[in-house]
Amino acid sequence: MNMYRRKSIDRLRIIKLVFRAVLCGFVICCMLSLTKFDAQSRSIADSVVRLHILANSNSAEDQALKLHVRNLVQELCYNMYANAETRSEAEALIQKRLPYIVENVQDEIQKMGYDYKINGELVNMYFTNRTYGSVTLPAGYYHAVRLTIGEGKGHNWWCVMYPPICISCAEKRADISDVLDEEQTKVVTEKSYKYEFKVYELYRDFTNKIKAATENRS
Repeated sequence: MNMYRRKSIDRLRIIKLVFRAVLCGFVICCMLSLTKFDAQSRSIADSVVRLHILANSNSAEDQALKLHVRNLVQELCYNMYANAETRSEAEALIQKRLPYIVENVQDEIQKMGYDYKINGELVNMYFTNRTYGSVTLPAGYYHAVRLTIGEGKGHNWWCVMYPPICISCAEKRADISDVLDEEQTKVVTEKSYKYEFKVYELYRDFTNKIKAATENRS
C-alpha cells in the first residue's frame, strides 16, 4: 500500500470518527433537551384541568348543540374556583358540582327536543399539542372534565377549565401564569418552543401507542 493511499484511508477514518462524535453529541443534547422538556410538560399537565365536550355527530345541528352545551357549562361554572388555589382543590370542586352540571345540561337539551343522554366524568386522558389563543399546551395525559353528548362521535371542543382561561368560570378571566411558574409560562406562551413542541409530540405519540398496545395485550 503506497503512502498516498494510506493517508487517504487514515483521513477517511478520522472523518468517520469525527462524524460519529458529532452525531453522538447531537443525540445526547437532544435527549437532555427532551428530558428537560418532558419534566416541564408533565409538571404543566399536573397543574391544569381540561374541558372536553364531544358532540353526538358531525352534523351541523349536533355541532351547534355542542356549542350550546359549551355556553351552558360556562354559566353553570361561573365563579366556581373562587377558593381554589391548586388543581387538586379545583378537582374537588368540580367533582362536587359535576352531577349538577350534567343534570342541568340534560334538562336543557331535552327542553330543546333532543333525547341524547349526557355523560359527564373526570378522566385522565391523552391530548396532542393543543393551542388556544397565545397558549399552547404540550402533548400528554391531562386531568379533564369530559362531557359526552349522545354517541359522542362528532368533533370535540376543548379548553382549559382550570385555571378558567377560556371559559367564563370567574368574575375575571384567569391567566395560565396563575398556576404555572415563570419557566413553565414561557414554555406555553413563547413561539420559540415550536420545535420542542413538535419533537415532544412525536415522542409522546410514539410512547402513547406503545402503552396502548401493551395494555391491549395484557
